[in-house]
Amino acid sequence: MNRNSLLFASVFVIGFSACSTSEPEPAQPYDNGVLVINAGNFLDNNGSISLLQRNSTTGSYDIFQKENSRSLAGGLSGYAEVNDKGVILVDNSTAGKDLIEIVNARTFKSVATIPSTDIENPRAVVKASDTKAYVTCWDATGDYSNFYKNPGYVAVIDATTNKLSKKIPVQNGAETIIVVGNEAFVGNTGSGKTQVSVIDITTDAVKQQVEVGRNPHIIGLDANNKLWLYAGSELVKFNPQTKTAETRLKITSSNAAKSPSSFILSADKKTIYYTYSFYDPADDYKQKGETYSFSIDATVIAADKPFINRLFSGGLGVDPQTGIIYAGLVPSFKQAGYVIRYQSNGTLVDSVKAEIAPSQFFFKN
Repeated sequence: MNRNSLLFASVFVIGFSACSTSEPEPAQPYDNGVLVINAGNFLDNNGSISLLQRNSTTGSYDIFQKENSRSLAGGLSGYAEVNDKGVILVDNSTAGKDLIEIVNARTFKSVATIPSTDIENPRAVVKASDTKAYVTCWDATGDYSNFYKNPGYVAVIDATTNKLSKKIPVQNGAETIIVVGNEAFVGNTGSGKTQVSVIDITTDAVKQQVEVGRNPHIIGLDANNKLWLYAGSELVKFNPQTKTAETRLKITSSNAAKSPSSFILSADKKTIYYTYSFYDPADDYKQKGETYSFSIDATVIAADKPFINRLFSGGLGVDPQTGIIYAGLVPSFKQAGYVIRYQSNGTLVDSVKAEIAPSQFFFKN
C-alpha cells in the first residue's frame, strides 16, 4: 500500500468512527423532578404517584394511571429505584391483593407485576445493589389480640428477572430499612421487639440481631457515618461498624402527651427534622403539634422552640440537590393534599397541590 492509500484509509477510519459515535439517549418524561408517593385512603385503595418539578408549582398527577391506563389499585407504602426500574409497593385493604409494580423509571410504563402470592403487606423498599431491591413485609396479619402473628421478612427482588428471588425471615412487624456498605439494617414497628436485624447483602442472610430498644425505627446515616434510630422512646446514635449504641437521648418537652414522628436528615446530614404532636382531648381529639430539629452533635434535645410552627400529617423529605424540605399536608383522606416546601432555614418557599395523603418523596436526578 502506498503512502497516499494509507493516508486515505486512515482518514476513512477516523471519519467512520466519528460518524458512528452513539447519540445520547433522548430525555424521557420522568427523568427529573420529585416523585410524591401519595398513600391514598386505605379503604378506598386509591394511592397514586405525582411528579413535581423543582422549579414549578404545578404537578403531573397519577402518572402510573396516565402511562398504563389502569390504577395501582391499593394504598402506596413505598417507592425506590434500581438503575432504570422503579419499584412501587401496593398495599390493598383486602387481604390477598397486595402486590409490587415494577416500572421503567424513565417512562413509568409497567414492566412487571409481582403478585400477592409472593408479597403480603409490603412496608418499605430500598436499593440493595445494582441488580436487586429489598422490601420489608409484615406477612399476613391477625386480629387486635395478635396483630403481628407471623414473623416479618425481607423480600429480595431481582431487578434483572423482575421476580421475587428469596424471603429473608426477620422480626415481627418488619418496617424501616437502610443499606450501609454491604449490610442492610432492618427495624420494626408495633411488635414490641427490641432488635435490629443486620443482613449481609452479598449472601441475602441475617448475620446478626442487635438489641437497641423497643420497636426500632431506622432514621438514616449522618455526616459522621453514624446510624440514627428512634427506639424505646429514645433517639439512638448507633455505630454500624461496631453494632453498638453510642448515645441515647430523650426529647424533653413541657407537653408529655406529645410524640415524635417523620424523622428525616438534612441534605448535609448534620441536622434531624421531626414532627412532634398529640391529640387534643379538649378539642375533639384534633391532632396538634409542630416541626422541630436538632443537631447530630446535640447532647440534649429540647422541643421548646419549633423549627417550623406547623404540623405536617404527611411525611417529610429533603432534596439532596437543593436542601429544600418537602412536607406533606393531609387535610383529610377524602381530598387532595399539598406539598409545602421550605428552605433549609425554615423559610417558606411555596405550596403545590398533590393527591390524597402525600406521605413520601423520591428525589430524582
